[in-house]
Amino acid sequence: MPETTPDTVDFIVVGAGSAGAALAARLSERSGTSVAVLEAGSADKDKFIRIPVGFSKLFQGPNDWKYFTEPQPRLSGRRVYWPRGKMLGGSSNMNAMMWVRGFAADYDEWAEHGGPGWSFQEVLPYFRRMEQVEGATGTGEGSEGPLHISKQRSPRALTRDFLQAASEAGHPIERANTNQPQGFSETMVTQKRGARWGTADAYLRPALQRHRDLEVMTDAQVTRVLFDGKRAVGVEYRRGAQLHRLHARREVILSGGAVNSPALLMLSGVGNAEQLSALGIPVVHHSPEVGRNLRDHLAAPIVYRTRGGSLFTAERSTELVNYLLRRRGMLTSNVGEAYGFIRSREDLELPDLELIFGPAPYIGEGLVEADGHAITLAAILLRPASTGSVALSSADPFAAPLIDPHYCTDPEGRDRAALLAGLRACVDLAHMPALEEHIGDLMQPAVPADTPMDEILRRCLEDHSHTLYHPMGTCRMSADDTGVVDPELRVRGLHNLRVADTSVMPISLRGHTHAPAVLIGEKAADLIAS
Repeated sequence: MPETTPDTVDFIVVGAGSAGAALAARLSERSGTSVAVLEAGSADKDKFIRIPVGFSKLFQGPNDWKYFTEPQPRLSGRRVYWPRGKMLGGSSNMNAMMWVRGFAADYDEWAEHGGPGWSFQEVLPYFRRMEQVEGATGTGEGSEGPLHISKQRSPRALTRDFLQAASEAGHPIERANTNQPQGFSETMVTQKRGARWGTADAYLRPALQRHRDLEVMTDAQVTRVLFDGKRAVGVEYRRGAQLHRLHARREVILSGGAVNSPALLMLSGVGNAEQLSALGIPVVHHSPEVGRNLRDHLAAPIVYRTRGGSLFTAERSTELVNYLLRRRGMLTSNVGEAYGFIRSREDLELPDLELIFGPAPYIGEGLVEADGHAITLAAILLRPASTGSVALSSADPFAAPLIDPHYCTDPEGRDRAALLAGLRACVDLAHMPALEEHIGDLMQPAVPADTPMDEILRRCLEDHSHTLYHPMGTCRMSADDTGVVDPELRVRGLHNLRVADTSVMPISLRGHTHAPAVLIGEKAADLIAS
């Protein structure tokens, strides 16, 4: 992508991920409007970005922020690995490509906290505008948007058997992304012709071809927002060994995600005044909620060995040829090929758990090579009662922030109980007739065959659970004056500064965060224009 270094633009967008790419592209559509996007990472050129099944190959590489949480007391004291995309397209180029909007009721609850403009009926037109869904029915799905949403091109036979097992267990099999999902679905993915289709593909590249006033700078890490009193006037960023300044005539918009956006606010003097002063950071505005309200979807997996048929052999040369020539075969898989929603308790009005099926051995947080064929079933806690925080470790903008999700620390123990119930549901599905013939011993946790089931499930949760890569809430939106941003994403107490990414979400959705992140970027562009 062509890059220049302007001195002043109308809008500065910090971060070129799921929300930032969409926001910048939409802003650039306005005639005479100049937009600069500053991305700390590089261009999205790694081969494993395009090959869907290879996303975990990006973990802990140059396109990853390589974050770890603080030790989690309820998870055997482990530091949980948090991969976050550091490249054009951000985590949309590093995730499992699952397009799961969430429940209509979640957006209506969002509107209760963040204003009526975020209700499902208000955001539905944005989903239609941004989606190009394969086989769209015209009943709420988009058909002409920039984001290609497709079915799995070559799902494993094991995935078909998993869905049959779900049916045998009494769960309905339904189309993905209904307004109130009640059953299981084959995953819809952000792919085009069997290759990943992230927001750099969908938004940034087309916008750069159409609009001369859009600038995209890679390897440009913003170190702080510049203020004139309470008004944001630009940013300071480092590129190579040089420190630069870029000024904004109109607004600065932070789209770094639920870790980096609150961290940048705090580095810029916006946060808890006492904590900032202790780090020697001059206080611009006391906003104690910055970095608080962190929520994440915790995934507890159980992995069974199988005789064959999994993605364990996806790296064979024949699969590479099939992919390169036909864009078919194992390399097109997103690993999480099917999922469904269930309730941990019968008295719940809506599901609080998602179960994901992968016809693959996904072990050691995706960092460990398996030694044979396996399937993975995971229970995901969708509405955690536990909340955590993002804080600064120092005033050094290049130091990793302190991430503490406080997994399973709610006093009543609801989060732990729900996840254990979800793991029991995974075991039940694995032993339905359609799947039972395929499974053997446990690969993870690696325990003796006579280990009691309660101990197995405890080990799954405490020793092997990991993030589903969905942090949110750290720059919480509110309709009253308690949140970090208002319903139009403006940072309270300051001028010409907004946040547009999953950090603004006031609640945890029963879905995945890529879809609402793009939605936030799209809607932010309209809010800025209004």
